Amino acid sequence: MDSGLLPLLINSAATLYMTGLIWFVQLVHYPLMSQVGSGGYRQYQLAHQNLTSLAVGPAMLAELLSAIALVSYDAKDPWRWAGLAAVGALWASTALVQMPLHAALANGFDAEVHARLVSSNWLRTVIWSARSALVLWLIARAWQSR
Repeated sequence: MDSGLLPLLINSAATLYMTGLIWFVQLVHYPLMSQVGSGGYRQYQLAHQNLTSLAVGPAMLAELLSAIALVSYDAKDPWRWAGLAAVGALWASTALVQMPLHAALANGFDAEVHARLVSSNWLRTVIWSARSALVLWLIARAWQSR
């Protein structure tokens, strides 16, 4: 197997997984948070943060490491750098925007904070969708050159 193919396949799998997950979160999960009710919201949000980490942590780490590997394999390819930059933007948004909003919601439901969470998450939804298109294109390109 070509040594650049494995990182591409890992990157593609992680990206496609995260794209599907982020669309579910954006259209279903985040909007339904407002329906939980105030009585158990704090416990719900804390459980949400812990369980979500299990669902996204390994995939985001695999995506990051494989994006680095892709650049390392062919540092002259600007598309690989674009993919890595997009991963950096996703990590930055997650750490600097979504995680603090979740932390604020862990104190109890706040409609304004919740609205910011839903609206700010569109950035990640768009970036992961664009990354999906990119990794599929990279796979097609790799397939043609074999």
